[in-house]
Amino acid sequence: MKISLNWLQSYLDLQQDPDQIAEILTEIGLEVEGYEEVEQIKGSLKNLVVGEVLTCGKHPNADRLSVTTVNTGEETIQIVCGAPNVAAGQKVIVAPVGTILYDKEGKAWKINKGKIRGEVSEGMICAQDEIGLGDDHSGIMVLSGSFEVGEPVANYFDTSSDIVFEIGLTPNRSDATSHIGVARDLIAALQINYQYDKALKWPDTQAWAVDDHTLPIAVKVLEPEGCPRYAGVCISKVVVQESPEWLKKRLTSIGLRPINNVVDVTNFVLHEFGQPLHAFDYDKIEKQAINVRTLESGTSFISLDEQNRKLAATDLIICDGSDHGMCIGGVFGGLGSGVTAETTDIFLESAHFNAKWIRRTSERHLLFTDAAKVFEKGSDPNICVVALKRAALLIKELTGGKISSEIVDIYPYPILPKEVTLEFKHLNRLIGTEIDPDQVEKILQAMEMEVQRRSQDTITVLVPTNKADVTREADLIEEVLRIYGFNKIPDQDRMSFSISASTGVDAVRLRNLASDYLVAQGFFEIMGLSMIDKKYVENKVFHLKEDEMIRINNTSNVQIEVMRPNLLITALETMRYNQNRQTGDIRIFEFGKSYLHLDSDYQETDHLAISVSGWGQESWLAPTFPMKYDFYALKSMVLNILNLFGVRNWKEVSVEDEYWDFAIEYTSENRVLTKIGKISSQICEQMDIRNGVFFADIFWSKLLETQKVDQVQVRDLSKFPSVRRDLALIVEEEISFAMIQKAVKSKLGAVLKEINLFDVYRNNESLGEGKKQYAISLLLSDSTKTFSDKDVDGIMNGVLKELEKSVGARLR
Repeated sequence: MKISLNWLQSYLDLQQDPDQIAEILTEIGLEVEGYEEVEQIKGSLKNLVVGEVLTCGKHPNADRLSVTTVNTGEETIQIVCGAPNVAAGQKVIVAPVGTILYDKEGKAWKINKGKIRGEVSEGMICAQDEIGLGDDHSGIMVLSGSFEVGEPVANYFDTSSDIVFEIGLTPNRSDATSHIGVARDLIAALQINYQYDKALKWPDTQAWAVDDHTLPIAVKVLEPEGCPRYAGVCISKVVVQESPEWLKKRLTSIGLRPINNVVDVTNFVLHEFGQPLHAFDYDKIEKQAINVRTLESGTSFISLDEQNRKLAATDLIICDGSDHGMCIGGVFGGLGSGVTAETTDIFLESAHFNAKWIRRTSERHLLFTDAAKVFEKGSDPNICVVALKRAALLIKELTGGKISSEIVDIYPYPILPKEVTLEFKHLNRLIGTEIDPDQVEKILQAMEMEVQRRSQDTITVLVPTNKADVTREADLIEEVLRIYGFNKIPDQDRMSFSISASTGVDAVRLRNLASDYLVAQGFFEIMGLSMIDKKYVENKVFHLKEDEMIRINNTSNVQIEVMRPNLLITALETMRYNQNRQTGDIRIFEFGKSYLHLDSDYQETDHLAISVSGWGQESWLAPTFPMKYDFYALKSMVLNILNLFGVRNWKEVSVEDEYWDFAIEYTSENRVLTKIGKISSQICEQMDIRNGVFFADIFWSKLLETQKVDQVQVRDLSKFPSVRRDLALIVEEEISFAMIQKAVKSKLGAVLKEINLFDVYRNNESLGEGKKQYAISLLLSDSTKTFSDKDVDGIMNGVLKELEKSVGARLR
């Protein structure tokens, strides 16, 4: 955001230099990213002198050129001139040889001595646009008789420069989107910290008066949610023409291009008050009526840039009495209703629009205008009429018009200042030092907050409506500290923490344990938004239930307004993003939360989501043919994480729902720890993901519940060797490894140290129809003796009998 120092000086008297002002602004939260000196006239008319044309004759070799002799005060020089209006006896502006001039793009060029069609030319007689004194290029600029020959031209024109600050405005500072907004903050800081004792010089609207009632207008607001306040006034007999120099300089200093006196006033007041306005040609308003409403989806609207835009049913449109769209409210004007050079009567609009509505429309049509940016942040509803009067008076002054109607002000539900209470102890505890309550009150009053009540412990103020982000005590504390000065808070020689000794599970260590394992496997950690696009609820891709969703009022992006109900959506969005950029082999994980509204309660659940798709990374195990990720690859990684956490006694259960092509879940002690499977092909297709996606959702909170603080116990290493035995078992297809694992553990107890599955084999010819082979390994050990062959044979025979009995397994 650009702020002009000369413009600021209209509202307060600043004695500080630009560096000091930049420092003060930054200290109060308006970070100055830099500033530059802007010349009102590029080049400041340097080296230009007043000259007098002594003689003027036709060029011997060119019909459209003249050869002149010009007195510059010090010498008489010959200049070849192409202007049709040059004549002897004129006083003109001369650029001698060596003068630097600038074109309209600001590019410098130098006046050199040379020959034009054979005649020597020792300078240039200048037109307005060649030296920055106007846009006229029809001929040279002829001066009045009061100009003295030989005098520097700069002596007769305002060539003062301006300082323009570039402020990095944060999204919450809707109160500082204008020069007056910045001035209000600046004057508060000056009053508190620099003994500044003057009030803000508000623009004067005391001259407001209605001249006649010749332009009737009727206004209806049919969408009060989208437009809480709509005000306007009619002005007759305006003459649309070029703006005066002072107004053009104000606008050009902050990078705006002057258009005409009416439009320039609306832009000026926007950057003065932070209140967007719009001017309509009154004669183009059918039935002399304004309807603020929405139109049917798909309605065509021709905007000022001559684009045919298809409106949505939620776009707020300013219509005439026949419901023809004239303007996209708060965003962009229409082609057929704007002010032109032929306009004589206007209707001037000043409104307060709902930030959410404006953001939605602005994004849909890709129209990010200055007005839309202000409304998106949240404009001040109670400045509408003040800004309207200011603009109307300026238009009356600059166009010779008359105010020809009363102000129409539709404001059915006034937005009032908020009452907020601050406890002094909370402020002091937060900053680690004490601020005098009298000083706190003085700061709040300097920011135009009216004190309602004050006690020994608290102060209650009315927060003006221009500060939309100040709604609670914490916000009020921030406002106080901004003006008081964060740099005044002393460094502490000690620090205190409100942290009690933890006797629970070290969740950070466990998270790092899982992260380190996954990173070692070639995974990348992602951090997704905790909100998702509402289209996922509306298009039913993920079969989400509306009553279980948690919606928030996200004015920064109205599409993303649903708290995510799972981490799968984030994972698939990430996969699609990478796939569309030619990265199809993806390994990602995320620690995050899901949010649901269940049984009249809000549930916030921690997850570890793991997603794979495509081929794995090359390694020394598979240098030529890397492994393609599948269900079993992901399952092995999840089981390794469970093993890292010491979870051994788990159960495996098949899962069937709309999210999966196939899936299983692991439970332990009646807790569902994780679900693993292949994401539904239909979901992947609707998300435009070509490759299959395998996804594991580890319920992190449940996994942490399995951890015991004292579970790590020190014990001696066994003095006796362990024994490994492998078994090849033929079982029915429906028998899972978990069932075999359970049977073996129940039979062997503490003697069994490990049981692992290392191969699954299917062949109907050798094994039989509906059969499969599990190859498992058993690690056996006894803490009291060394196993003999007889002992091991007895154990294995017992295991085989138990397996045959419980799951029908037989040794191959």
